[in-house]
Amino acid sequence: MQTRKALQLGQTMAVPAFRHTGMLASNMTKLSGAAAFQHAQSVFSKHQVGSLRFYSDSKYRIIKVPHMADSITEGTLKSWAKQVGEQVEQDEEVASIETDKVDIPVNSPVAGVLREFLANEEDTVVVGQDLFKIEESAVSEGGASKPKAEEAPAAAAAAEAPKKDEATPAQTAAPTPTPAPQQASKPAPAPAAPKEIKASPASPVQFGTASRSERRVKMNRMRLRIAERLKQSQDTAASLTTFNEIDMTNLIDLRKTYKDDVLKSHGVKLGYMGAFVKASTHALQAVPEVNASIDGDHLVYYDYCDVSVAVATPKGLVTPVLRNTERMSIVDVEQEIANLGKKARDNKITVEDMAGGTFTISNGGVFGSLYGTPIINMPQAAILGMHAIKERPIVVNGKIEIRPMMYVALSYDHRIIDGREAVTFLVKLKEAIEDPRRLLLNV
Repeated sequence: MQTRKALQLGQTMAVPAFRHTGMLASNMTKLSGAAAFQHAQSVFSKHQVGSLRFYSDSKYRIIKVPHMADSITEGTLKSWAKQVGEQVEQDEEVASIETDKVDIPVNSPVAGVLREFLANEEDTVVVGQDLFKIEESAVSEGGASKPKAEEAPAAAAAAEAPKKDEATPAQTAAPTPTPAPQQASKPAPAPAAPKEIKASPASPVQFGTASRSERRVKMNRMRLRIAERLKQSQDTAASLTTFNEIDMTNLIDLRKTYKDDVLKSHGVKLGYMGAFVKASTHALQAVPEVNASIDGDHLVYYDYCDVSVAVATPKGLVTPVLRNTERMSIVDVEQEIANLGKKARDNKITVEDMAGGTFTISNGGVFGSLYGTPIINMPQAAILGMHAIKERPIVVNGKIEIRPMMYVALSYDHRIIDGREAVTFLVKLKEAIEDPRRLLLNV
């Protein structure tokens, strides 16, 4: 205690543990101020305790869990990007928080040294909670030892060199003439070998046991949230699905004709999703009941079209939103889908990218789905399911022809949308896809 009080008279001093505290304290009680500080330096230097570091303007700062989004108040502390004692630069990532929708990095607002974790990995943390302690204007204790660490690989490489030299003579000495007769004598016990081979298949029990193994993986927050929302959708909406089929001939021809020009002029690949988003937007404007939601005892009709596009990621399904698609061209839609899809796959998508949405499109056809009934993305009123394009015989003008066909499904909340509106929506969609000129003429 006397040592600590004496040191507080001068600059703040951070030192490692040492054995000579008794001698230092007994002498420092007779000194004060700068004299005590100089005495401490001489004692540590004499007994080779280690290097001293002094902080005249260093201070500790508690970093809290940042605000993530209006709809997100908590998350799971997934991992620490830094360890206690490591140097942290300003705006460098220190931790990652997993939320229901995305992983949010927590960056340090200041440069310094990480001093303490105030939460553990896999803990549930809330906005505003203390997360870690950082010492500003400090230098990492391992900073001075880097040159030694760099010398270590060189020393290790030098140590490995003799081993290789010792191994090479052993390899050259190995091929002596004596093993040759031994190898020649091995064919003699050949009759015994088939008996051993026949005995090996008689172990089906081990194979059966291995095939019945199992493993448990904790569900991440996104997977838990998806499960919760899907169950909520089934329990809340009066869900119903209606179907139709679309002849993709004209859209396929349009894509073949202009995909190279679009790629050259706009730097984006022309797919089918852009046309389906625009056709859906056209249908949403024609049937406003599909572009609505329930809020208490009110129906909310949206005069804008924000289309959520389902994107599969390794962690789960995310639905980034294309905003105001009524103002976008097909090429604009394709560019925005490409940008959001890349962000989702790189785990860089933000909560703002997925907030809102008035209608959702899910394309199971990219995985080979032929037919399906998607679940409504609450609180939206409907979701469109696209499926695989397959050549099938159909009747065209009284003749049977082979055409590339796609089944589409519209799952809708019967509390808002009646059957007439649902069928009308799919008919409008079908007409626009089968004759893409309608999208240009808005008819």
